[in-house]
Amino acid sequence: MADEAYDALAGVYEWLVPEALLTPQGSVAAFAGVVEGLEEGSRVLDCAAGIGLLAVGLALRGLEVVASDASAAMIERTRRLAAGHGAELTAAVCPWQDLGRQGWEGAFDAVFCVGNSLAHAQGRAGRRAALGAMAGVLREGGLLVATSRNWERVRREGSGLEVGDRLAERAGARALVIHAWTVPDGWDEPHHLDVAVAAIDPEGGVTTRGERLRLWPFRHRTLDEDLRAAGLAPVSTTYADDVERYLVTARKGAGEGAGARP
Repeated sequence: MADEAYDALAGVYEWLVPEALLTPQGSVAAFAGVVEGLEEGSRVLDCAAGIGLLAVGLALRGLEVVASDASAAMIERTRRLAAGHGAELTAAVCPWQDLGRQGWEGAFDAVFCVGNSLAHAQGRAGRRAALGAMAGVLREGGLLVATSRNWERVRREGSGLEVGDRLAERAGARALVIHAWTVPDGWDEPHHLDVAVAAIDPEGGVTTRGERLRLWPFRHRTLDEDLRAAGLAPVSTTYADDVERYLVTARKGAGEGAGARP
């Protein structure tokens, strides 16, 4: 992911988060099946932490958490959120390519890479390099947890403008969220997502913040192959043709058909 990606959106990122995930507790609840399998005190890396909702939630569950993100603005928000909740965690500005330079080799019981972030890796080579870096900081048998948009569905729907059908509300404030997709003909070409958040003040004034994001999508079967190439054995997936997003888990060094629970 480019170092500057999401810096412009960091201050309004809560408008892009589903309401159910807006608290640390809600974010953790979305991964209950995974988190319940982690022992208290397990060491966990959230390597695309964003504003820290999941990382703080994991820390509040008694896990030893490191939160990393390529965006300095996102990591600053993570630190503020942790302080506000009295949660102890380590937060570091660190793109995926630098994970192996932090002294974390084999250090984590689980690595989370959620929120569609994996598509920011540049093409298949970049994605495999990112997954390889995540595998490198996992202990043997450690668990990778990743979520993704259903890119097959995105490409079926093609380019277009998505405007919220009603104003979103966050902490008494209101905003309109707009997404504009540019979907090229080929899978391997960069796709673009323009995101704008138009916040409306009590007097009716509008302040808009936005950013253009570059994305390299992938088929779900391609992700399975990329996980295996990184030394990770897929364990589970929630992929289906009609879902908007899905979750996959994989274990480092687990043999084919190991059947380890997520």
